[in-house]
Amino acid sequence: MHVDESLSLAGKTKLNKLPKRLSCYELDASKTGLQVLPDELTVECELRLDGCRKLAALPRNLQVGTLSLVGCTALTSLPEGLDVWFLDVSGCTQLTSFPRKATIAHGSLNVHSCTSLMSLPNYLTHLGTLDISGCPQIAELPPGLQISSWIEIADSGLRGLLKRMQGIGIRWRSVLIDETIAFAPHRLRATAVVKEKNAEKRRVMIERMGFDRFFKDAGAKQIHSDSDPGGQRELLRVPLQNDEDIVCLSVNCPSTGRHYLLRVPPKMRTCHQAAAWMAGFDDPKLYKPLKET
Repeated sequence: MHVDESLSLAGKTKLNKLPKRLSCYELDASKTGLQVLPDELTVECELRLDGCRKLAALPRNLQVGTLSLVGCTALTSLPEGLDVWFLDVSGCTQLTSFPRKATIAHGSLNVHSCTSLMSLPNYLTHLGTLDISGCPQIAELPPGLQISSWIEIADSGLRGLLKRMQGIGIRWRSVLIDETIAFAPHRLRATAVVKEKNAEKRRVMIERMGFDRFFKDAGAKQIHSDSDPGGQRELLRVPLQNDEDIVCLSVNCPSTGRHYLLRVPPKMRTCHQAAAWMAGFDDPKLYKPLKET
C-alpha cells in the first residue's frame, strides 16, 4: 500500500495493526492501539507514534528522518539498525537500552524522563541538541559526543561536561544557565542570586541552592511566628529586586520531626494563613484542622 503524501491515523484507538508494505511520506499514528509495526513499513520523513501505550516493538533497520515515540510506556528497547536524525523517546519510562548498532546523528535526541535508562550509546558522535532531563541514572556522556547547540540536564545524574563541550548552551527546565549553577551549586551565594536580573535564571539558582540554604544565607526576615503540633513555625521573607518577594513557611512534621521550608504567595501575613493556603483554603478562617501537619 503506497500513500504519496501524509497519512494521519491519530486517535484511532481500535487500530492495532498497519497494512503490510505501507509506504508514505509522513505517518501519524499517535494514540492508537498499535502493538508492533510491520517489517516492510517505509516512512520517508516523519513517523509519529506518541501515546501508543501498547507499542512494544519496532521493526529492525527502521529508517526515517524524524521518529517520535513520546509516552510509549510499553517500549523497553529500540530496534537494531535504527537510522534517524531526530529521535524523541521522552516519557518512555520502561526504555532501558539503545540498540548495539544504530545511527542517531546531526539532529536531536530527547530522552526526557526515561527513568529506566542508565546510559547513552557510545556511537553517538554528533548532535544538535540533547535532552537528558529527568534521567537520574545517566551520569556521563559518550566520550566521542559533540553537541553543536544545547543540552538540557535538569534532574539528570550528569555531574559535568566533556572538555570539548565547553561553551555549549546548558539548560535547566529550558533556562540557560552556567556550569556553576549546573554542576557546582554549593558555590552559589544568596548575594549573587538576589542581584541576578533574569527572573527565570534566579529561580533556577534558588532551586539549585535549596530553599533552606538560600534563606539562611540571605538572612531571611521573620514576618510572623506561632506554633502547631510540630513545634514552632515561622513565616519568612527574602525581598528581591524587580520581582515579587520570596515567602516561605518554616514548619516541622509532628510525625517525623523533619523540617520543611514551603514556598507560599508573597501576600501571606501569618503562619495560619499560609498553612490554610497550602490546604486549599482562600479564607483562612475556614481552615480549622484538628491537627496540622
